Amino acid sequence: MNRIPSVSLRGGGANEDAAAASPPPDPAALSRWVRAFCVIRFDLERGQLVEACFPPDALTAPGSGLDRLVAFSSFPDSMSHHLPRHRSSVHDSLFSFRIPDPSSPRRAFLYGFVFNRQRQDERLPRGGEQKSVVILSHAPYSSLFRLLLQILGPLCFDVGPSALAMVASHVAVWPAPAPGHPMELPIGSAALRVHLPPAADDPGPPPALLPANPSVPYGLFHDADLFAAFRGLLLHLWTLWELMVVGEPILVVAPSPAQCSEAVSALVSLVAPLLYSVDFRPYFTIHDPDFARLNVLAEGEVFPPMVLGVTNLFFLKSLKSIPNVVSVGSPNPYSTRVLPVGGQSPGNGMNGTPGKLKLEKLAINKFSPTSLLNSIKLRREGPLSLMTEHKEALWSTYSPTTKPDTSVLNRLIDAGVSPRIEESMSVVNNEILRRHFLELTTNFLAPFGPYLRTTTPSEGTSPFVDPPLLPPFHADEFINGLAARGPGKFLSKRMRSNWLDLYRRFLEGPNFMPWFRQRRAAAEQEQQRLWRQARMNVDIEKLMSNMSEIERIDSFDAVERYLLREMENPGKGSADSIGACQKLKVDLQAAFNVLPKDLQQLLLSNPKRAVLLQGSQEKALGANGIGTQTSL
Repeated sequence: MNRIPSVSLRGGGANEDAAAASPPPDPAALSRWVRAFCVIRFDLERGQLVEACFPPDALTAPGSGLDRLVAFSSFPDSMSHHLPRHRSSVHDSLFSFRIPDPSSPRRAFLYGFVFNRQRQDERLPRGGEQKSVVILSHAPYSSLFRLLLQILGPLCFDVGPSALAMVASHVAVWPAPAPGHPMELPIGSAALRVHLPPAADDPGPPPALLPANPSVPYGLFHDADLFAAFRGLLLHLWTLWELMVVGEPILVVAPSPAQCSEAVSALVSLVAPLLYSVDFRPYFTIHDPDFARLNVLAEGEVFPPMVLGVTNLFFLKSLKSIPNVVSVGSPNPYSTRVLPVGGQSPGNGMNGTPGKLKLEKLAINKFSPTSLLNSIKLRREGPLSLMTEHKEALWSTYSPTTKPDTSVLNRLIDAGVSPRIEESMSVVNNEILRRHFLELTTNFLAPFGPYLRTTTPSEGTSPFVDPPLLPPFHADEFINGLAARGPGKFLSKRMRSNWLDLYRRFLEGPNFMPWFRQRRAAAEQEQQRLWRQARMNVDIEKLMSNMSEIERIDSFDAVERYLLREMENPGKGSADSIGACQKLKVDLQAAFNVLPKDLQQLLLSNPKRAVLLQGSQEKALGANGIGTQTSL
């Protein structure tokens, strides 16, 4: 799996002078991809400040506070613990955040993708400085924006804030996003090859049609490094998958923004293709406007469904009512989101294969008295033990139904000690894990298939009737039917005897209804499309040759109704709509021709219907004032 899209060089790219001389980018075209490009500086006296922004007024809506919220979300938290020490004087890292959009009348979010540079220099006040380059967008295209940051970030430090407008001019000429499809997007002399995640209303693949190509995304954050983020907690991935499926609140604690945002993104990607409807924040700080609401929850009050990625240990005390806490990462990790000095992207040497590296299989922890005692001690100490020492652990009151699949874990490869080898092995291991959880999720959702199954007209029947309604869904009937049928072969091997509890929790949780409604709407739309296609392919004369007179009259009315509906279609004027109207007009004429003569005269007494049949108002009527034979 390619976590980072490829960059290919192009010849004859416009140089910087040409870019500077080009007209300003079209704001509407730019907004299809990006809300703003920013440079944020950490000032020792004034704190986080927006040093530059393009477009200049993108963050300055009166009273919104968006500029401060973006600025505070673009730096490591002041109380972050165990920040890595680097021998180099320059440390670059990538991370992301998600914040409420104060300018939106509804509950909408903005995604921030950050290139943060920490420069150590004894000549500077306090021995160093921090700056962040931020891409702010309404779209969660992490694979694209992380790659774009690896170009824009170093460029801003080399040429200054003018790089923001320079890159914006390239982004503004990109075509509109094509969710679910690969795209090649030019940027200077390079082309960014990305495969965008599907749109929220994309139904996703059924279990039988899972793709063989693991680079095809079927949910958000397909590029997240799942293996690296949870390398120390692999046996807990199935519990975390359940927590995400049923929409339980989770606090993700990590030493750095890069690690916590990667872990949260990986958790969201874990349940693809399920539409994850719970609020998630890859990097959450005390400056977020929602913190005040969460901080005053009374003891015993249910914590709202949210996934929060944090580095500030203060949250362990202020959000102590959250029932699930997972700590990830290492104080000194080989992180795939920490860039080499100078912000250069990794080289091609990271594409090794397991066969060539011949690394030993990852060992699976087995039961022992020592491991049991350690587990009891960890549970007794609770998440507050992280205040003295960071460790990878999961604290949860949830009783999981799904069992860890040791056959999947035994296929994983130990990444060793080399950063380059770890990058290579993460690609292989991510492919194994992501394929398994994609299959697990689709099999879990498979019992809902009958309620989402589309139909097409059977051979010899008329497509000029309304499609049948999809079966109604009732939770009790669904659970009873599922109990009688069983979980299926795939799930029965991986779930305990209380597997029905997982479905009950899912039905009652925050993810089910948004997902089901979205899939239901998509199924209804697909059924309409299939029946429309059937109407375009039917031989109306052959179909009506075997009909009774009453059936022919009903068919004429139905063809007319669908013709009028097509003519009122918002997409009228397109080649597809014009072709459909022409086909239905021919069918309407054919249906008219086989009707009794007296009924034909009665139908033509309606001027609007006469226009449909004759093709224009100027058609001459017959000798008696009514034409009995017409042509289109």
